[in-house]
Amino acid sequence: MRRRIKSAAFPVHRHAVPQLVLDGLLVALAYFLAFWLRLEGHFSGGNHRYEHLMTTTIAWVVVVGLVCLGAFGQYQRLWRFVGQRDYEAVIKAMVVGTVVVVGAIALLHPVIAATTHIVPVEHRRHGVEIRTLVQRSGPSSAVTLPGSVIALFFLLSVALLVAARFAVQLITDGRVRSFRVGVGAREVLIVGGGDGGRLVVRELLRNPELALRPIGFLDDDPRKRGIKDEHGLKVLGDTDKDLDRILDEVEPDEVVIAIPSAPGILRARVVAACRKRGIPIRTMPTVFELLRDGSGQLRVARQLREVRVEDMLGREPVHEELDRVGAYLHNEVVMVTGAGGSIGSELCRQIARVGPRRVILVDHAEDNLFEIFRELEEDRHVRTAIPVLADCKEAERMREVLAEHRPAVIFHAAAYKHVSMMEQNPVEAIRNNALATRLMARLAGEARVQTFVLVSTDKAVTPATVMGASKALAEWATQAASVQYPNTRYATVRFGNVLGSSGSVVPIFRRQIAVGGPVTVTDARMTRYFMTIPEAVQLIIRAGSVGEESGETYVLEMGEPVRIIDLARQMIRLSGLEPDRDIAIEIVGARSGEKFHEELFNPHEHPQPTPAQRILRAGHDRLDPTWVERIFEDINLLVSEGDAAALAKHVSELYDARVTRTPDGDSGSARVGP
Repeated sequence: MRRRIKSAAFPVHRHAVPQLVLDGLLVALAYFLAFWLRLEGHFSGGNHRYEHLMTTTIAWVVVVGLVCLGAFGQYQRLWRFVGQRDYEAVIKAMVVGTVVVVGAIALLHPVIAATTHIVPVEHRRHGVEIRTLVQRSGPSSAVTLPGSVIALFFLLSVALLVAARFAVQLITDGRVRSFRVGVGAREVLIVGGGDGGRLVVRELLRNPELALRPIGFLDDDPRKRGIKDEHGLKVLGDTDKDLDRILDEVEPDEVVIAIPSAPGILRARVVAACRKRGIPIRTMPTVFELLRDGSGQLRVARQLREVRVEDMLGREPVHEELDRVGAYLHNEVVMVTGAGGSIGSELCRQIARVGPRRVILVDHAEDNLFEIFRELEEDRHVRTAIPVLADCKEAERMREVLAEHRPAVIFHAAAYKHVSMMEQNPVEAIRNNALATRLMARLAGEARVQTFVLVSTDKAVTPATVMGASKALAEWATQAASVQYPNTRYATVRFGNVLGSSGSVVPIFRRQIAVGGPVTVTDARMTRYFMTIPEAVQLIIRAGSVGEESGETYVLEMGEPVRIIDLARQMIRLSGLEPDRDIAIEIVGARSGEKFHEELFNPHEHPQPTPAQRILRAGHDRLDPTWVERIFEDINLLVSEGDAAALAKHVSELYDARVTRTPDGDSGSARVGP
């Protein structure tokens, strides 16, 4: 196996040889010009010693200059990617280089020359006294750099080195090119005049084969109105008042949304206006998609994609600085159960970014575990991931895993999610979602894990299905464990539907649209809360460090619920079709136990603010762990017997008859009901 040898003294990128050669020539030119300008182009006569000094030391100067530039990181990247810090590094490098050159010449004396002086000599010729001036040699001394040469060399070297880098960046960014990309180029209107919009423009210039010519920007910042960028493109108006007018005036062939963090309301407004005029619309990848690109390059123009329904959520997404909210995971051993699932895999991706000591990936599905491990190791170059093929329902196996890896934080995301499937398999639903969670919570407490975070769902609120009841039981088990094991901090994270997850309605609608319909909706009144997978995972990570109390349940402010039938219509239109004309929408009726509207809080819970942005705490009385233990003993017996009918009946009655007790078992203030 070949090893890469990296020099700590002179870090050089493997493609930096042309840059080294050009920098060497520029430093030499600056040194020559400094002498030439100081001596006004005359090296003869008394200036001959300076010419000798220049020719003797110019090689030294070039070597010193290149070493200083390399030491300041100038050969670790291509010049097309340089920025302000690189220009500052050039100045610092030449300050150091100039000082080293001046000091070396002053100490080493590379050129020794005899001093000369003019003396008057008198003599008589033909009786006339004549006085002439004669040049005579004096003692030898070292030749040093004049102060003006030092100043000129520094200024010229900085100017030439910076100019060369800037010129390369201009050319590679396409700023010296025109937008003439050939006949038939499509005109593109860009929504967003900020960094994202400028990035798209630069990418379109670098890739003329895309045949896309930007014609202007739309931006809601009034300070940008009418201002041109470096390519001469102007901000034509905003997306609120001017959108329709500008689309009619400029008649673009395509519209690109270039705001990675654009709220769903803005995207929906632009999509609606473009669809009315038959204008294709694409969007720049989100920040999460850019970070998840394993290529190491921001190839934004080639990553432009069709607008998806998750881009058009009617709520403002929560954005957290992952390095800050996940700082408590840095240099810790973190375990994720259900690591191959939609939530678990995104947890692994984001946790890997904050620098944990190890990430333990636990899943009982071999294919899913293999895929996330391969992605982390090969695409993201994460060397701290350890795959563990194990089932959270097996006590001895999980004890072995915890004893071997000793995690400080556990994110328990392993769960079955499909409501209809769980209705048909209630025993497995309870065994996997409730009993396995109880087991993991107990083992975490016994192993003195610092933090245990349960991933829950809004279906656990006043549950009407087996799946919802199983997650409600999981929440009870976590709350009870927080009393039994005070050395471990327990937290539950509850949120609504996650777009794109295995249990989401969106993939179902996509498949139905792809085959020509019909799109099936259970009831026209049905509403659900929605959020994206990356946002859900940010909440989960953030909840692991919110507050000091153990056993709390944290809920995201989900905004307004979305009507499922409206979601179906949006997805059909985004596919370029019309609902009820090209694709039929069929109302099939609600399934048994399915609620028209999901809730985020139980009636006995009280929403309370937290220090985290738009995360609420579900305030509630503490459960009596003894009572919870008796409940789980009954359920465990029914699961062991495999009596599905009795189990389903018992679980449904159990929640309706739930009695809230204090931890000391006082039932004097018992309250019946959810």
